Amino acid sequence: MIWAVSPPLAIWNVALRLTQAGIPLLMLYVGKEIIDLVVQAIDHPAGTASIGTAAHPVWFWVGAELTLAVFNSLLSRAITLTDSLLGDLVNNDSSVRIIRHAATLDLYQFEDAAFYDKLERARTQTAGRTALMSMVLSQAQDMITVVFLSGGLLVFNPWLMLILVIAVIPLFIGETRFNRETYSLTRSWTPERRELDYLRYIGASNETAKEIKIFGLEGFIAHRFKVISDKYFKANQKLAIRRAAWGGLFSALGTASYYAAYVFIIGQTVAGAISLGTLTFLAGAFSRLQGLLQGIVSRFSRIGETALYLQDLFDFLELQPLSQLNAGTRRVPRPIRDGFQFENVGFRYPDSETWALRNLSFTLPPGEKLALVGENGAGKTTIVKLLANLYQPTEGRILLDGVDLRAYDPEDLRREIGIIFQDYVRFMLTAGENIAIGNIEERANAGRIENAAQKSLADTVVETLPKRYEQMLGKRFTGGMDLSGGQWQKVALARAYMRDAQLVILDEPTAALDARAEHEVFLRFAELMKGKSAVLISHRFSTVRMADRILFLEHGRLLELGSHGELLAKGGKYAELFKLQAKGYL
Repeated sequence: MIWAVSPPLAIWNVALRLTQAGIPLLMLYVGKEIIDLVVQAIDHPAGTASIGTAAHPVWFWVGAELTLAVFNSLLSRAITLTDSLLGDLVNNDSSVRIIRHAATLDLYQFEDAAFYDKLERARTQTAGRTALMSMVLSQAQDMITVVFLSGGLLVFNPWLMLILVIAVIPLFIGETRFNRETYSLTRSWTPERRELDYLRYIGASNETAKEIKIFGLEGFIAHRFKVISDKYFKANQKLAIRRAAWGGLFSALGTASYYAAYVFIIGQTVAGAISLGTLTFLAGAFSRLQGLLQGIVSRFSRIGETALYLQDLFDFLELQPLSQLNAGTRRVPRPIRDGFQFENVGFRYPDSETWALRNLSFTLPPGEKLALVGENGAGKTTIVKLLANLYQPTEGRILLDGVDLRAYDPEDLRREIGIIFQDYVRFMLTAGENIAIGNIEERANAGRIENAAQKSLADTVVETLPKRYEQMLGKRFTGGMDLSGGQWQKVALARAYMRDAQLVILDEPTAALDARAEHEVFLRFAELMKGKSAVLISHRFSTVRMADRILFLEHGRLLELGSHGELLAKGGKYAELFKLQAKGYL
């Protein structure tokens, strides 16, 4: 992933770290030479006099040490810079991967709690990947430095390395074990952490502020947050205490090993086996090695822990939509000749024993306007999602011009469908971008955006905005303006007119509009949809009667089908509900 985002930056980072990895050994060696030369000058009076001259060798080594120190400082800054740039690129890249991959998955997967746990773990670890990248690169650099310093120790006394390794092994084992326990705890608490995030959001959000104040929910939300967060804290506290206790013991063992080696080196110096400069070299090398090895082990455990979380990203990216197995490559005919046909279609949501639709058969010829009517939960929106290929039938099949819908390229099929759902999204974007969402490739086409706005009456909303189509909507960002429910609905309706679709679907598109605005919208809709198929969902029978045919659903089954006049004459359930609703206006 690091290499993919920027090969030049990756090469520079590795080169800088390789260069810096050898500097600690050079610094220790230069320090050894300086001390030996100073001791030699002290032991010989003639040397003491000559050390005051610029020609004395000690000043060469002092200059070398200064050069190395400055060079090391510059390398550190350069590494920090490349780390920062690479980290941002990796962070952005992984976020883009998540966004793009999520769009390929099936809609029902987003309605599954287990899927959301995977998505949450993948998404929340995005920020940690920058730190992981830096840790991995630093780990490689420190390991190279260890090789250099170990070579220096081995030249003088191999036993020092043995002491060092024995001291580090328990720390490595302990850290690895606790990493697994920490990850296991965090993973098992994913649903609770998602609930905490949700409570934190609804407790302080402009979208929920009215209800929170009116119903006095702040105490309820705060208490619920505290109960869950306290449980997580206590579970984590036990693990943290155990980890700190064992870590302290292993750290003390490492410190004791250093001083054991230090005593050994002092003894060698007193016995005259090594010089004072060599003493400082070995003591410094051993101290640095101990610190580096402990750091490597500690960082290795953190890398292991973070990599476990990184696996959540890869697990998410490996998720495949089941519908992809049935996705075809056939292009949608233009124009559509025979229309859509449902043949004994049944649909059941995953992990549900209840059928949302069952034994449903009907046709939608080109140019027909079909209204779907029924009580909440009757299956109207499910039909819409099946038509748009967001779901695929559990049983039966849907045909388009006599060909199974699965045989068509899903993206090409969706390009031929303009759809506005009842729960449309209010995007915190400009007014023009909110409309262009219906055909985002045309977001720079101002004429098309304005035309769509005129067709949906959204132009009357835009005219009231200070910056018109460039006005930011919503209150999330500075300078944004919020709209009323009816105004938002007109903007959302404009999305359906942004594409030259052969099928337009409106799912409760005028729920927030007053009766006059609704009537005007549908008169215009009927005029604009000439020659195109349309599916309309509405609870208002005054709107439904404008459709060519009305399909009445009950408990996921087709109960009645016909024109408004035919269904009234039949005197069935539709006629009963129509008359019941009409009484409300008398």
